[in-house]
Amino acid sequence: MDIGFIVFGLAGLLTLVCFMPPLAGRVKLPYSVLLAIVGCLLGVGLHLHGWAPPVLGDLFDTIERFEISSETFLMVFLPVLLFETALAMNVRRLMDDIGPILMMAIVAVVVCTLVVGWTVNAVSSYGMVACLLLGAIVATTDPVAVVGIFREVGAPKRLTTLVEGEALFNDAASIALYSVLLAVLGGTGTLSAGGVFTDFITHFIGGGVAGFVMGRAACFLFAWLRGFPTAEITLTLTLAYLSFFISEHYLGVSGVVATVIAGLVVGSTGRTRMSPVTFEHLASSWEQFGFWANSLIFIFAAMLVPKLMAATDPQELLLIVVVFVATLFARALVVFGLLPLLGLTPFGTKVSTPYKTVMTWGGLRGAVSLALALAVTEQSAVPEAERHFIAVVTTGFVLATLFINGMTLRPLIRMLGINQLSSAERTIRNQALMVALGDLQGKADEIADTDHISPEARDRIHSVFDASLASVHDGQVGQMSHEQRVQVGLVILAQREQEMFFDILKAQIVDWRLAESLLARSERLEDVVRNGGLEGFEKGMAADVRYSRGFRIALRMHYMFGFQGWLAYELGKRFASLLTKRSVAQRLIIFAQQQIAPLLGDAAAQQIVAVHQRRLDMIVHALQSLNLQYPSYALWLQESYLGRTARELERIRYHDMLEQFLISGEVYADLMSQLKGRWRHIDKHPPLDMELSAAELIKRVPLFEGLSADSLHAIGRLLKPRLALPDQPVLTRGRHGLEMCFVASGAVSVHLPDGTTIELGSGEFFGELALLGEQQITPDVHSLGYSKLLMLSLRDFEALLARDADLRERVQLVAKQRLRAIEVWKQYSQTGTTTPSEKPADPPADIGPAAPSNVS
Repeated sequence: MDIGFIVFGLAGLLTLVCFMPPLAGRVKLPYSVLLAIVGCLLGVGLHLHGWAPPVLGDLFDTIERFEISSETFLMVFLPVLLFETALAMNVRRLMDDIGPILMMAIVAVVVCTLVVGWTVNAVSSYGMVACLLLGAIVATTDPVAVVGIFREVGAPKRLTTLVEGEALFNDAASIALYSVLLAVLGGTGTLSAGGVFTDFITHFIGGGVAGFVMGRAACFLFAWLRGFPTAEITLTLTLAYLSFFISEHYLGVSGVVATVIAGLVVGSTGRTRMSPVTFEHLASSWEQFGFWANSLIFIFAAMLVPKLMAATDPQELLLIVVVFVATLFARALVVFGLLPLLGLTPFGTKVSTPYKTVMTWGGLRGAVSLALALAVTEQSAVPEAERHFIAVVTTGFVLATLFINGMTLRPLIRMLGINQLSSAERTIRNQALMVALGDLQGKADEIADTDHISPEARDRIHSVFDASLASVHDGQVGQMSHEQRVQVGLVILAQREQEMFFDILKAQIVDWRLAESLLARSERLEDVVRNGGLEGFEKGMAADVRYSRGFRIALRMHYMFGFQGWLAYELGKRFASLLTKRSVAQRLIIFAQQQIAPLLGDAAAQQIVAVHQRRLDMIVHALQSLNLQYPSYALWLQESYLGRTARELERIRYHDMLEQFLISGEVYADLMSQLKGRWRHIDKHPPLDMELSAAELIKRVPLFEGLSADSLHAIGRLLKPRLALPDQPVLTRGRHGLEMCFVASGAVSVHLPDGTTIELGSGEFFGELALLGEQQITPDVHSLGYSKLLMLSLRDFEALLARDADLRERVQLVAKQRLRAIEVWKQYSQTGTTTPSEKPADPPADIGPAAPSNVS
């Protein structure tokens, strides 16, 4: 076919597709249903266009000569659809629910395959393998309509993620199982549960690994393309096709899974490696790619329907009805049987009966099922009867789901009432409308005064505002409880916080890894607020300043093996995280004072501000300890934060000047080059100085002053430098008698059995009496800040005293005084009095200054 006519045909189809979205909205049909109708009509019209004028006739002839094969569907359109869906997923939410999503996707495919295969085999003469293959083909779902409705009615984000994630991996699981069964039916494989399971897992996991590797490789290449948005977006497009083709044809694994995983990797980490300009355009570009692919694949697939259904007999029509009922039963079994079981576990989510009803009825099938059925008809190794049977039943079943389920889905939603706002949501909507209209009315009056608008025109505009305000001024806010208003306000602030962190990520004000972590934590905070209200927020804000799991592991490795690099990295990340959270928390309080009070009332706003102030205090307290211990690093963090902000503002300024034609492209390029050079220093990340060299730290301990260089060197080899966090137990009861500690810097608090507390600072030590055999008093010792300690074990302590007479004499002198203080304290504790010449001493512990001033 002439290339010009190919372009002419595709341009004509895309022109037709342009009018489908607004038409679907007018006729109240799901977009995919309308595309199927248009495609079927087009398929019929291709054979009846003798009446058409030359241009339209040539267009029909060109479309009719298109070679529409399964390869066209699977190689041209499917990678784009999969990658676009995966790219738009919130990967952190997906990973939080990856267990339930994979379970639902894989189990739903298996259940549908078995139910359909067994049912069709029982009522027909076709073999079990062909019936199972039919079940795998019709197991893949097209949830676009359901997800769209969920978004319209404000369904929980976690539920929407579950449905989208299920559909994403549902396609992958269905095609992987289809490939295994097709090989068996074609005579190149054997049917066994173990063999099918092994091949399925190999295809699935192998595709996941391949997609992850290629996705990470693309993220690495983004650094080389940074600053060239068109090249960066093109790389994402080529990644979609390369991950699919290489996995299928060279690695022998699932290309579908590989494309999905590659899209998820780019969606989670790749975007943060791109330039800000690319970040802005990536989503819109892929939305356009997805629109083209989804529209054309539906049109082409629907055009085949008249041809595939032309030779349908009554028996096959009966099988279509059987498959429709069987798939509906299988989906209901998963939704009403599996979801409630998942809801009983920490990994599940509770779903209401109306939502489960919509999920069951909304399991529409689409172009992917038609493409797989078409692929079967192209397999010469499959018997002709089975090929015809699978093609006809699949086509009829897809049409049934689109025209029966799809066209009745909206009435079902209205009947169940889940498209209606709740009382609280209506109240908030009305209150928000009142606040907005009141402000706009005042601004309209200001414009009228400035521009000398006539009173008649002003009155007409006023009447519009007054009518709208009267319609919503129903006093529903007063019907909400105080707790409900507080919860709504906390949700609003949580969403506002996500916007702030998203802007920080987009503007690259902080490191991309840190920005991603901050955004993920704010999303989790919104979830706990929605589920637990004020109590959930208080638990969430406590968890927000808690040390991360990676930090705790790094600290454990430091204590066990003395590794410092990982702990220094985690400390630096926590430092920057707290600094950023403090800035956002301060702005959230101002936002609550200005925006929440008019919306929800002063009482709710005051409580919301108070709880956010407590959160800010917790962040500040955690940050102060780090500031005191690492002042130089704190200064660099503040300089970096302010410098990155200034750099972004300067970039936006130049971009606006370019858009307004105040400067030329050459001038803009030169300004951007100067900008990079001017702010290059703020990206040079200095290491966090937490080096705990024993040789340097022991010089700070007065007990070791005056010792020879050889003695200090010997002591340095025995002491183990360790970092203690604020409030961390330093010497637990189980460690008494096994080691002693020197405070090189920082401070510790010692809680004695009688309830008193003693603080020890730099140069002081504790634990030596237990090493000398006095273990009657075992205090709890906690670090007051980020304290640098020197740990000495019992064995090394004994060897050290045996080798160094001078040090042994110093320790014995201190120990003698402390032992005497213990005796006085014991006598006072038992009798309440001491000898006349003695005053009651502070309750001593296994602690004290290294060189007491009252030693005679």
